[in-house]
Amino acid sequence: MANTHWNSRLTENAMRVLEKRYLRKDIDGKLTESPEEMFRRVASNVASAERLYGKSERCKKWEKEFYTMMASLDFLPNSPTLMNAGAELQQLSACFVLPIDDSMQSIFETIKHTALIHKSGGGTGFSFSRIRPKNDVVKTTKGISSGPISFMTVFDAATETVKQGGTRRGANMAILRVDHPDILDFITAKRDNRRLNNFNISVAVTEEFMAAVKEDRDYELINPHGGDVVDRISARKVFEMVVELAWKNGEPGIIFLDRINEHNPTPHVRAIESTNPCGEQPLLPYESCNLGSINLAHMVKRTNGGTNIDFDKLGASVKKVIRFLDDVIDVNRYPLEKIREMTLNNRKVGLGVMGFADMLVQMEVPYDSDEALEIAEEVMGFIQRESKAASAELSKERGPFPYYKGSIYDTGDDSKMRNATTTTIAPTGTLSIIAGCSSGIEPLFAVAFIRNVMDNDELVEVNPLFQEIAEREGFYSEELMKHIAEEGSVQGIEEIPEKWRRIFVTAHDITPEWHVRVQAAFQKYTDNAVSKTVNFPKSATKKEVEEVYLRAYELGCKGVTIYRDGSREEQVLNIGKVNRGEAEAAEAMAGGDMELEGLTPRARPSVITGSTRKMTTGCGNLYITINEDEQGPFEVFTQMGKAGGCSASQAEAISRLISLSLRAGIDCKEVIKQLRGVRCPNPGWEKGGMILSCSDAIAKALERYLLERKTPVGQKVKAMSAGYLERVPGFCPDCGGALDHESGCLVCRSCGFSKCG
Repeated sequence: MANTHWNSRLTENAMRVLEKRYLRKDIDGKLTESPEEMFRRVASNVASAERLYGKSERCKKWEKEFYTMMASLDFLPNSPTLMNAGAELQQLSACFVLPIDDSMQSIFETIKHTALIHKSGGGTGFSFSRIRPKNDVVKTTKGISSGPISFMTVFDAATETVKQGGTRRGANMAILRVDHPDILDFITAKRDNRRLNNFNISVAVTEEFMAAVKEDRDYELINPHGGDVVDRISARKVFEMVVELAWKNGEPGIIFLDRINEHNPTPHVRAIESTNPCGEQPLLPYESCNLGSINLAHMVKRTNGGTNIDFDKLGASVKKVIRFLDDVIDVNRYPLEKIREMTLNNRKVGLGVMGFADMLVQMEVPYDSDEALEIAEEVMGFIQRESKAASAELSKERGPFPYYKGSIYDTGDDSKMRNATTTTIAPTGTLSIIAGCSSGIEPLFAVAFIRNVMDNDELVEVNPLFQEIAEREGFYSEELMKHIAEEGSVQGIEEIPEKWRRIFVTAHDITPEWHVRVQAAFQKYTDNAVSKTVNFPKSATKKEVEEVYLRAYELGCKGVTIYRDGSREEQVLNIGKVNRGEAEAAEAMAGGDMELEGLTPRARPSVITGSTRKMTTGCGNLYITINEDEQGPFEVFTQMGKAGGCSASQAEAISRLISLSLRAGIDCKEVIKQLRGVRCPNPGWEKGGMILSCSDAIAKALERYLLERKTPVGQKVKAMSAGYLERVPGFCPDCGGALDHESGCLVCRSCGFSKCG
């Protein structure tokens, strides 16, 4: 594995994410690839598509261009391309949409296809709108339909069981038309945060419905099986229910389905019914899309007159990226033949951006300003025009996409298109960590935040642009940076000049109105849709949420996702003191109150058998001995590899309490559930993943012990071993860190976990 100074352009966090999720490893989990080698692998694999067009001699040229573009962090493709290009899997697409028709055969065929896609690293979107409502009579069997919501739970359970090689987990979008008879059940389907956690849900809103809301009148509910009108209900009441549930926990979102189909580039093929999991990529059934993002933080130049957009560099980058993404379509290995056919027929690509907030900072423009909106339209308008020109140029070289005839581009002139779409604004949670820039078109997440490091120290991480300015302007100090991290914002901190307080606004400093206006500015010049979260403070009212939904519709957005801070019971904040929310974490993990009064621990035999496991914690090796009697696990002993110290005494205390619980007859899986995921400031790594604390190590040791024993208790543990934290929305299922709601997705800034890519 190459080890060069090249890696110095990557931040420590970027290296951590790459090592955890992207770089190749051997069978023992040892890294066999450097970041440089990863980018060379991807560039070489993607450029090999040139051979398909009789340009073998140009493979090396484009390999060099693609490598330089990625290695400089000017551009990154979606995660499956970075992970899988040139590897055995070779599945390079991030998003797919599958059809669900009103039959058991179609439903379970789609579940099978979903599992194959999730296994390959992709996310899936579905419309459940064709399934007949619950209690509808099924004529072939004389039975009663259970309705779309019941089948969503089946999809959710299937997703829970499929793991994606430890790098990506299954993500789904469920969409139901607002005129489906089961729409009220759908809107409230995620009222309980423990349900359908492998799904985002969005209501597909029609123009007729929005008109009925505005006029405060009823609208029709239509049975998709036969098309009969089965009821009329108040549009205003339904809309208010959507608002209330979104206010409560962020879902459902809304997509404006008729508006999406107005911009469907191939209406002669089929109507669009669904999107990918984050809502930014509308797709036809069996269609996939390949996404990538240009780093706008690198698309500025300093001149004597100040800092300006480097349109020459941006234009050259767009041209190369469109070629890159078109090549990806050809070298991709698709999970289904139907997906390969549809993708090759439309050849949709989705070029987006990241680092927009960083660009504004460099240009000294506040995010929530008219000037920022002008820059957004100018930049995205330029990317839209250049991407269309690049696609038309590729069409001359390679031919138009096969479904071109009858498409919106088929106007009879000589200019044809290689790709049915060219632009999408996708979430870039993990990619932006690698690139070291702000995520997508979101505002800054934080100017400074606290990260726990070794020996319980708190490390303050500061936005590099802010630190550079603070040092240059003479107001930098470590004390001030820590104060900013604790506050989570620079607003109201008098030591910082007003000019920079105005420029360094974060997501929670900005009003929802400005979030929507920025989204709309980018949507104006984007083929597909824009992934963006409209952030609300905890104090926001339902009326304010309603106004944002209406505003998004008025401004031409294709959908909207909101999140009110603290609205999920298990949310843990990661601004301010790092350990804030640990009480809520423990409460969330608790399986309920247990009545211990009157329990008598069983006596210890004179001879007992067991085994010892070595677990790697952040405080050293922890040796865990688990003994058993005829009834099962009986007691636990622990010994730290290095004697003494607080960690050793705490581990001993925990093991004594565990032993007491086991001897008193407490179910071992309840003990595991209480301890698993408890986090300390000093996690450790081992082959099986991250060990969050001594408590977590003991839980994992117990879990492995039971799995090996294959007892009835062990089988119960196996059923829950997919990860308890994965069912707690506020926590990262990989490292136990806090999850941030961004661009319609959940992202962990500690380890790079993302539900979306």
